[in-house]
Amino acid sequence: MTIEISSIKREPTYQAAKAVAGTVETHFAYHIATARERGELELAPEPDAQTVEAIIDATFWASLRREEGNSPKISLAFVPPEQVNQPLIFEQALPLAPDVLTKLGPAVERPGIHLGVWHERDELRVWGATRSVPSFCFVLEVIEPGLLVIKHRRMDGFGKYANVAVLKGEQIKVIDEQGASLPDCPALLASLLAFTSPGSWDHSINLLVQLAASMRAHGHGGSLLVVPAGTENWRQSIVHPVLYSVIPSFSALADLMRQRLSPENEDPTVGAVRKTVDTVAGLTAVDGATVMNDQYEVLAFGVKIRRPEGSPQVEQIVATEPIVGDRAIVVHPVQNGGTRHLSAAQFVHDQRDAKALVASQDGRFTVFAWSPCDRMLHPHRVDTLWL
Repeated sequence: MTIEISSIKREPTYQAAKAVAGTVETHFAYHIATARERGELELAPEPDAQTVEAIIDATFWASLRREEGNSPKISLAFVPPEQVNQPLIFEQALPLAPDVLTKLGPAVERPGIHLGVWHERDELRVWGATRSVPSFCFVLEVIEPGLLVIKHRRMDGFGKYANVAVLKGEQIKVIDEQGASLPDCPALLASLLAFTSPGSWDHSINLLVQLAASMRAHGHGGSLLVVPAGTENWRQSIVHPVLYSVIPSFSALADLMRQRLSPENEDPTVGAVRKTVDTVAGLTAVDGATVMNDQYEVLAFGVKIRRPEGSPQVEQIVATEPIVGDRAIVVHPVQNGGTRHLSAAQFVHDQRDAKALVASQDGRFTVFAWSPCDRMLHPHRVDTLWL
């Protein structure tokens, strides 16, 4: 007699799932309860530790399998079908098992599609698929074999999901929500760490978040230098002549940011912002750095960074990653990345009122800012926030 593996009730065997489940349960319970106290509606159900462990375990083992030679890239959402818009519902719910998830992978590998998981009698089952999830919905995404990200949709639904934890094999990285309280924390990093209500979500900062996400997504690597408007000091730190100088400055993003959003124009405006963001992010793929002022006007791209005459070479930086248990370490810049990172470090070291966003081809992403408290350059490695 042949028995399908998926018909057998499995006990979790992935140890990292058990180790992180309680932390994840506490995270979602706290934020969902806080949202309810604020009067928020249409919130996701709270996942308990047992549910979290079971979903992570099945998804982890599925990520190590292959279907027709390809590794699955799937996303699971813990939500009942009646709580989402236009769900695709299977006639018969399927077991939450690695072989089932692997088989379904090709159908839901496009971004924004989640397999829906919910309780049926005494077990978790896959009921179908959905493109929409409620706020604070527990979502688990497979990035690559053995690399999983736990996340949820932000309260306002605008911008990328907020990451909660990253699991790679037996390594667990839990995002440090309190990282935003550091005195030198750049506004961009604070925005990435935000788990708060729509009222605290600064859409001007969200624009930088979108730019950073688009830079990372194009996969070519790139640098975006954000300089103060109304000053030409940044030109001291680049090689002249500038091959791709933009005159007049490209102000499409600035013009969009000046528009007032209303129910009538919100959708087309948001769509236009995303297209323009991708246009600007595409410039960062050109060899060299893109320069944009803090009013979102693009001034140049493909620029080469140089050390101004008389300026010392940066020798020390204080590096951090916004995860629980991380400690700031002082290192030489070469320990933080390659040529692109080194040049960005020198630029911000010399132009201390500027910021630099640097994406590597391997997916590493760093936000460079000057730290007045430490009196040295502070690169914030934010890979865990982008996955």
